[in-house]
Amino acid sequence: MHVNPQAPAVVPAAEEAPSARPRTKAGQSEATTAALIRAGRELFAERGYADVATEEIVARAGVTRGALYHHFKGGKEELFHAVVVEINAETVRHVSEVARAQTDPWDQLAAGADAFLDAFAAPEVQRIVLVDAPSVLGWDIWRAIDSEQGLGLVEAAIQRTIDAGRLMPQPAKPLAHVVLGALNEAAMVVAGADDPAAARAEMSATVRRLLEGLRAPEV
Repeated sequence: MHVNPQAPAVVPAAEEAPSARPRTKAGQSEATTAALIRAGRELFAERGYADVATEEIVARAGVTRGALYHHFKGGKEELFHAVVVEINAETVRHVSEVARAQTDPWDQLAAGADAFLDAFAAPEVQRIVLVDAPSVLGWDIWRAIDSEQGLGLVEAAIQRTIDAGRLMPQPAKPLAHVVLGALNEAAMVVAGADDPAAARAEMSATVRRLLEGLRAPEV
């Protein structure tokens, strides 16, 4: 067979496949997962977990029912778990960004607490994370998600404030558990209040007084 030495080299398809196909499949898989989480999140926020059917989720996501169970073998409940994890991660990022805007460790701690309450004042977050998640996932799993994503942030903020002499010296982790628990309870109160705005202001003032009681004496 005659080969034209001027012709551009052509890489056989068999040589392209090992590197090209996995990237394409991975991208398609990520896109499908993201579409399912987005659709589930919208529907769970609109009507609550119990009133959303899997058929509605896959229709809104534009995928098949088989795709749902391929990516979330536990079906709707596993998808809901992923939605809760996503919302909690977003909340942690938001609280961290608000706190970092302050330079003083005490102001960072106080601003972070306010940002936490603001995030959980959103109707979507209230319905999914505060109302449905404890009953759908179970208290232990709900607490584990909350602690895994938020406890470290609170502990680090407390430790910085202690190191700066703005909080009384004490172990940071136990106090972080108490503060995070207080914030979660405050968020629950706001979510169930007839007047959320008034409850939000009251809970913010209460949390601030709690933190003020832990401040180190001025020298």
